[in-house]
Amino acid sequence: VQLQASGGGLVQAGGSLRLSCAASGRTFSRYSMGWFRQAPGKEREFVAAITWSGGSTYSADSVKGRFTISRDNAKNTVYLQMNSLKPEDTAVYYCAASERSFYSGSYYRTTTYDYWGQGTQVTVSS
Repeated sequence: VQLQASGGGLVQAGGSLRLSCAASGRTFSRYSMGWFRQAPGKEREFVAAITWSGGSTYSADSVKGRFTISRDNAKNTVYLQMNSLKPEDTAVYYCAASERSFYSGSYYRTTTYDYWGQGTQVTVSS
């Protein structure tokens, strides 16, 4: 599967953005999906994940209550709605797909995912 992330940009603190990740192929609904981010000089970190059906979602403590992950399997797209953005949210955001179901909290590990998008830059000004 090929993933194309979009929707990043420059926003003031307190603002909102919605990221999209469009997937190619007809089996999108079989993939567990995740969003990660990487700030300059830092490791890539987990942001949010969603199961293939959309029935379960997971998010990092740093974004709980502010970010929401969702998916539309009919459109082969996963979304990340980001509200109340903070300067520390500034990073390149990546979407990723896993051929396996999540287990034992595996959703937060980069090694769980088999495919990665190219990333989209999110910059939050103070």
